[in-house]
Amino acid sequence: MAREFAKWFSTLVRPPVHPFNLAIEENIPYSKWQYKMGQKTIENYLNFTTKDQMFKDKEVLDIGCGASGKSLYYASLGAKKVTGIEVVSYYKEEAENLANELGLSDKFEFVIGDAAKMPFADQSFDTVIMNDAMEHVDDPLGVLEEINRVLKVGGRLYVNFPPYYHPYGAHLSDVMGTPWVQLFFSEETLAGVYRDLVKDLPDGKKRIDFRIGKDEKGKDYFKYINHMTLKRFKKIKKAQPMKIIYEREIPLRWYFTPLAKIPLIKEMFVKMFVCVMEKEK
Repeated sequence: MAREFAKWFSTLVRPPVHPFNLAIEENIPYSKWQYKMGQKTIENYLNFTTKDQMFKDKEVLDIGCGASGKSLYYASLGAKKVTGIEVVSYYKEEAENLANELGLSDKFEFVIGDAAKMPFADQSFDTVIMNDAMEHVDDPLGVLEEINRVLKVGGRLYVNFPPYYHPYGAHLSDVMGTPWVQLFFSEETLAGVYRDLVKDLPDGKKRIDFRIGKDEKGKDYFKYINHMTLKRFKKIKKAQPMKIIYEREIPLRWYFTPLAKIPLIKEMFVKMFVCVMEKEK
């Protein structure tokens, strides 16, 4: 009964456009959707820096690159080379196919790996970017320490993420359109609802395997997300070794700005946290 109510509630609102659904409904590969959206992944930095400062003639690392459409967009901006690192191995073929199609294979490499244990030498990169990836890594502090290791002195990390209590911060909006659904139901219940909603889709098994795991008690949970909040990241920032040179909390809409500043509820009304860090030594 609880699951059926949760299913009804979570689908009261039509889901926003989502790349998983576009791949089925309009035959738009995830990699091509990412490439098309490449500008949006960096636009929140452009009142602080420029595209050239971020990418031109730079060795770039894209952490959590997915199918690497955004990595290839960065390569198109004049990067010397862009390396994408991703734990989901089946994106590799799609990424490399798009690189060939765009004529960017010589500037791109896809690496399957864990961002907390990267197979790169010290001081390998000028720029590291984590677009919508910090909320997915298992060891956020470990990842930041690894980034510091692989960055060159003076190199920069660009990181942005939607807080967990963002209206769609649970990352279920491919099938659940009701905002803030994670506030109303347990993760186990939502995992069950998610299974029910996607199981008959052409890629339903892939979505389930990607997102749902079992905890130590055998209960379903969303293994692909770490519940990153502004409060949690504030603590992580203090423990990591790089210098913070820019940060910004972007509200959902301009008229939510007052609510996005109230400590007890701000997590619900911040659309994106944006931060730039620099390696000093």
